[in-house]
Amino acid sequence: MATTDRQATTLALAHALSAAERGLAVIPLSRTKLPALRSPHRDDGSLTAPCHGECGTFGHGVYDASTDPVRIRELFAAAPWATGYGIACGLPPHHLIGLDLDTKSGTDSSAALRELALRHLFTIPDTVVVLTPSGGRHLWLTGPPDAAVPNSAGRLAPGIDIRGAGGYLVGPGSRTDHGIYGTAPGTAHLAPAACPPALLRLLLPPPRPTHPATHPSAGDQGQGLVQFVLAAHEGQRNTRLFWAACRAYENGIGPALVAPLVDAALNTGLTEREARATIASAARMTGHRP
Repeated sequence: MATTDRQATTLALAHALSAAERGLAVIPLSRTKLPALRSPHRDDGSLTAPCHGECGTFGHGVYDASTDPVRIRELFAAAPWATGYGIACGLPPHHLIGLDLDTKSGTDSSAALRELALRHLFTIPDTVVVLTPSGGRHLWLTGPPDAAVPNSAGRLAPGIDIRGAGGYLVGPGSRTDHGIYGTAPGTAHLAPAACPPALLRLLLPPPRPTHPATHPSAGDQGQGLVQFVLAAHEGQRNTRLFWAACRAYENGIGPALVAPLVDAALNTGLTEREARATIASAARMTGHRP
């Protein structure tokens, strides 16, 4: 191993141990941001149920995560090629939730988050912010113990991924193929702030309907989503349409709202082809057939 890699591993271990002192459970990561230890069951065709570490060996991703310095040193000793560390989300005591504001998708994820905040009347509190090598940001928030926030990509808004239960965030100080992750100035000393209740409601999956065979009418909620699209300015049109379509499908009114959403999108300047493609993407993202 090159000297620089040995130094990166030593630094990653030091950062991981420091994070563990703050109550954050960690695992070693490779330069690709994936868990450094491969699954011991990758070639085991006889495994009938997922193993989450019950076998007693390393290589189970976030299920290996620990705050115990002895175990963390053992994990890094088993992965001497690790150059970073991941912080498991959803675990006590912080029940960490990560908002990943991406810059590679061509959308303004920060603007999308501000729109959501204005629409749903919440503000993002001062909290830990980690800067990614690509120019993105990870915002650290905490959730209540009884709320398991799922992982998602683009569900909240285009360009915003959520890291929740079963997911992990690349820890500051990690070195990857694309560069080094670091805390934003003035945030390293902060504790992760509590997720605003209004934002938490958006992050949690909608409650299952009592009678799955019935579907609510579009009603006022559908009209509100249509108006949300109609209010879009240039640069917001696809973002607003995608967000509204996701909410419609999640609440069982997606099929009934396709035509009104398309009409609203046409009024904002999108073509019918663009509008239907965006709505179809929202349907797929929420697990529905467009």
